[in-house]
Amino acid sequence: MEELNSLFHGFSVILTPMNIVLMFVGIILGVLIGVLPGLGGANGVAILLPLTFTMSPTSAIIMLSCIYWGALFGGAITSILFNIPGEPWSVATTFDGYPMAQQGKAGAALTAAFTSSFIGAFVAVVMITFLAPLVAKFALKFGPPEFFAVYLLTFCSFVGMGKGSPFKILASMTIGFALASVGMDTVTGQLRLTFGIPDLMRGFDFLIAVIGLFGIGEILLSMEEGLAFSGKSAKIDPKVVLETWKKLPKYWMTSLRSSLIGIWMGITPGGATPASFMSYGLAKKMSKNGSKFGSGEIEGVIAPETAAHAAGTSALLPMLALGIPGSPTAAVLLGGLLIWGLQPGPLLFVEQKDFVWGLIASMYLGNLVGLIVVLTTVPLFASILRIPFSIIAPVIVVICAIGAYTVHNAMLDIWFMMLFGVVGYLFKKLDYPLAPLVLALVLGDKAEDSFRQAMLVSQGEMSIMWSNPLVGGITTLALILLFWPLISRVLAKIRPPKQNEFAAEQPVD
Repeated sequence: MEELNSLFHGFSVILTPMNIVLMFVGIILGVLIGVLPGLGGANGVAILLPLTFTMSPTSAIIMLSCIYWGALFGGAITSILFNIPGEPWSVATTFDGYPMAQQGKAGAALTAAFTSSFIGAFVAVVMITFLAPLVAKFALKFGPPEFFAVYLLTFCSFVGMGKGSPFKILASMTIGFALASVGMDTVTGQLRLTFGIPDLMRGFDFLIAVIGLFGIGEILLSMEEGLAFSGKSAKIDPKVVLETWKKLPKYWMTSLRSSLIGIWMGITPGGATPASFMSYGLAKKMSKNGSKFGSGEIEGVIAPETAAHAAGTSALLPMLALGIPGSPTAAVLLGGLLIWGLQPGPLLFVEQKDFVWGLIASMYLGNLVGLIVVLTTVPLFASILRIPFSIIAPVIVVICAIGAYTVHNAMLDIWFMMLFGVVGYLFKKLDYPLAPLVLALVLGDKAEDSFRQAMLVSQGEMSIMWSNPLVGGITTLALILLFWPLISRVLAKIRPPKQNEFAAEQPVD
């Protein structure tokens, strides 16, 4: 009942005319960002973050979170109509969504995608409503060793459970740690890695780095690919919406399974992309029509969209309760909270109840508003892809430059943004992940401070990381995850090979 009362209070906080307008503006901007290939939720939130500096933190986070929801919705539009995934997690949606559009069922595919996205996000928000306060209360018992253990667990889980080479993830994370250490040491007050440049005393601003890595990096990559748009126009008839909604209840098991997969992958650093592929693969295996997947099966649209939205939404749980982002977009939002003077983590639920519950309430309304907006404005957003990319790209670059300049009103920040843009471009060309770099850049100094405080308390004894069952369990789990790729290889080698059943049945002479 306490959570429900807090939630109703959150609704009273956000239900003001200005916040409702910001909600609609955020959704529309988010859908636009999701429609334009190469941008995405993290990029859009990073680029538009400077616009929120003059707002109250509650209004700002409502607008930014709605941009995130809109981007999640918008990725499906291009995937289904144009076979162009607007977001990485929308790739699985193209497998059946685009064939449905080719068969004249674009309206049904889009309705199924948007409704499934809404359901996945709704299930995740309900989970956040009841779990986040419990996690936060538990985390109030944390001291410096426990916080460092949680940070270590986050970093190690990216290495052990991330897709791709662990060495590339470690390299990316190491660069993030190096960038986070530039500037003034928060413990001793000494300058580090400034090389006599006064502007580096404040370090590399997180916002400028993110705008460059995501925004400029994606634009450079898209320019190289010579991106061009072509596809089918779409209009959603109300009759098609109602007919599709009648069919959806029969796929309730697929929706529930995909929501659970998405929530798990959102809380852990898996993310929306692997969640969408995993849900699609499981749906294909368990469905009666699994053999028809890839030829225009509506269940092949429901599974990835439900999982992607559930993962994208549930990634905010560890950010709010522990101050640890579960996705690149959550990391950008975490940076925004720090800029507004808020400290994400368990104390946020005690010191900033209006903010936290206003954000959770906005998740409910934002997803409902997003569903209404996308169902009514699909033709408008689909027509944007008729604009040549040669016009869209310079506009995005100018917006990025304005956003970077407004952080400190310094021209040097624009040069830093361009430098980070080149780094982001090279990372993508060399297939190095950006998420670990962003995570280390955001949490690197916090992890360092927690570790040094723990060492001061224990007088340099590492045994403090196993001083009680809580910190010892988290640290041990972190180390297991760090070495999991190596452990799994060793287990595979020592596991006895399966005996050939046919050979075993042969009589021995």
